[in-house]
Amino acid sequence: MSEWDGKSKGTLLGYKIFVFCIKKLGIKAAYSVLVFVAFYYFLFERKSNKATLYYLRERLKYPYFKSIVNLYNSYFTFGQIIIDKMAISAGLRNKFTYEFDGIEVLTQLLRDKKGGVLISAHIGNFEIAEHFFADIDLDCQINLVTTDLEHSVIKAYLESVSLKSSIKFIFVSDDMSHIFEINNALSNNELICFTGDRYFEGTKSMSELLLGEEANFPAGPFLIASRLKVPVVFVYVMKEPNLHYHLYAKIAEVKQRDEKGLLKAYTQSVEAMLEKYPLQWFNYFMFWNKAE
Repeated sequence: MSEWDGKSKGTLLGYKIFVFCIKKLGIKAAYSVLVFVAFYYFLFERKSNKATLYYLRERLKYPYFKSIVNLYNSYFTFGQIIIDKMAISAGLRNKFTYEFDGIEVLTQLLRDKKGGVLISAHIGNFEIAEHFFADIDLDCQINLVTTDLEHSVIKAYLESVSLKSSIKFIFVSDDMSHIFEINNALSNNELICFTGDRYFEGTKSMSELLLGEEANFPAGPFLIASRLKVPVVFVYVMKEPNLHYHLYAKIAEVKQRDEKGLLKAYTQSVEAMLEKYPLQWFNYFMFWNKAE
């Protein structure tokens, strides 16, 4: 089943160790700790290993040995992403360099003063997007539509060691009150952000091909975005070597009220990113319908 339980792995002690390394030894020194952490996951995380090997072997068509090597590399890259996010959130943004591809799409979005919808995925490091916008002086308010299922102790600790975020959260609720919050934000020329690649059991889903195989996606982001009379933009923040990040923004060329067309355009955009950054696929569960 291509669904997610809403919780990420990791322990409070592990996060504290990485924060200590970042502050006392530096970002790249913290990377060195990942050699052992990634190896632990490589050896013992059977479910995520199985899911990632399916992605590497069946969807990317990597040979067996290359898949095994890149299974480890995937964990190592994900660890770097987490360290970078903590470092940037803790005020070390100047340690990184940034590159922009399609930033004019976002500036025009804000200039039109109608609000807009951003759709991203669990690839790259989209959670640092607000720091990109600050770096290029985009005065905008981002509202992230999300659930609240993460480990509360870890969340509280990370908030205690991070600078205050300017992102506002709109939590999905059973009474659909989040729809009113979304409309209010758009009326204030704010940006609404969804991730479109994880759905939960019991929620409405849609299916589409991704990397040649059918998978399920949450229907909500595509139903809502296709019905709002505002532009929809696919946005990704991808990690590159030497503490460098690349932001991509591309407007979705889809007719209004065509949620299926929007989902198709979205999966194509995700595929384009994975072609460039194959190790930045961070859905560590059985994503595709036929994966076993």
